[in-house]
Amino acid sequence: MRVSTVIMFERSVSSMNRQQSEFMQIGEQIASGKRVVRPSDDPQAASRAVGVSQSLATNSQQSDSRVTVRNSLSQEESVLDSVTDSLTRAKELLVQAGNGTLSDADRESMAADLRGVYEAMLGQANSTDGNGSYLFGGYKDGAEPFVKDGGAVSYVGSDSVRQQKVDSSRLMEVGDTGSDVFQSVAAGAGYVAKAGDTNSGTLTFTGPQITDTTVEGYGDSYEISFSDNGDGTYDYTVTGVAGGDVTGTYDGDSATLEFGGIRLTLEGTPEDGDTIAMGQAQNMEPDIFKTLENMLSALENPLDSDADKAAFANTLSTSSREVDNALDNVLTVRASVGARLNELDTLDTVGGDRKISYTQTQSDLIDLDYTTAISDYVLRQVGLQAAQKAFVNLQGTSLFELM
Repeated sequence: MRVSTVIMFERSVSSMNRQQSEFMQIGEQIASGKRVVRPSDDPQAASRAVGVSQSLATNSQQSDSRVTVRNSLSQEESVLDSVTDSLTRAKELLVQAGNGTLSDADRESMAADLRGVYEAMLGQANSTDGNGSYLFGGYKDGAEPFVKDGGAVSYVGSDSVRQQKVDSSRLMEVGDTGSDVFQSVAAGAGYVAKAGDTNSGTLTFTGPQITDTTVEGYGDSYEISFSDNGDGTYDYTVTGVAGGDVTGTYDGDSATLEFGGIRLTLEGTPEDGDTIAMGQAQNMEPDIFKTLENMLSALENPLDSDADKAAFANTLSTSSREVDNALDNVLTVRASVGARLNELDTLDTVGGDRKISYTQTQSDLIDLDYTTAISDYVLRQVGLQAAQKAFVNLQGTSLFELM
């Protein structure tokens, strides 16, 4: 085979160019610190690195979401702590109000104290987070969730709570609605009894107490109505009892009634048409603001007659039980908030471990091994120098040099 001078030069130049290209590629990798500078360097590794990079970005976004949710829940927990203190103070005032030696002036003074608790709790219910959103407004977080109109507070917020994605498969409630906190009771709350608004007798009640949760119809709502027989006795009818109404005669002094798995103790004399309603707390329209409003009205009105005193005692009994239920509910919500905060801590740990794993995988795919790279750099440099030397020597291989 005849090798021409042109072929010899072309192959020498090609070899030198190849060595120079590989030398420059290694130099570029060392300068950038990356083994894969462009996708063509390693298409498979580059493709996998894009997926890992997206996973890292998602993990970082979820970490930021957890920070936002944690801030909101921490503020809610702080507000609920203040609500707990307010309810505890309201309970203390209700206990003090039961002292029979208090005068009307004393009760008015207590009413002023209780109104302070009421207004403070209204402010707590309308608390905002650091971004100006209302903590207990649900999705309607741009306006106060609780509004006061005509001396009564009503909830106008959303019944659905905002959620935020804090992990790949976890949507967490950012807060709680005002209705869940201030207009609900904890699961398992007992019965509540309320005297009729138009009662005019001196009838008072104690209880109700639960006696048997296994009887048929337990959990139903009941109403006791009284009718005057004209001889100092009163017929009563308990409606809502499973199996039919319960009837009997009340002597106008005291009695203990048992039906539907509950017990109610009566004292005093009813008037014709007086009623007592009973039901499980969640079915009796729980509302701590309404409870405090009823108690304020009772404390601010003078007790001029036995009927007034009976109405005050019944309001006190009902309000005391409702405040207990409200306090239990707030503590339950606080426990839920604490559980979510603990879960965020766990998710932070998992997210941190996941970030380390993703970062290591990404490094293995595209980052440069400097020890290997420097060795290759020196090797390519020697190869380039050899190619250049060979080309110089090739230039001297001519017959004309022998003449």
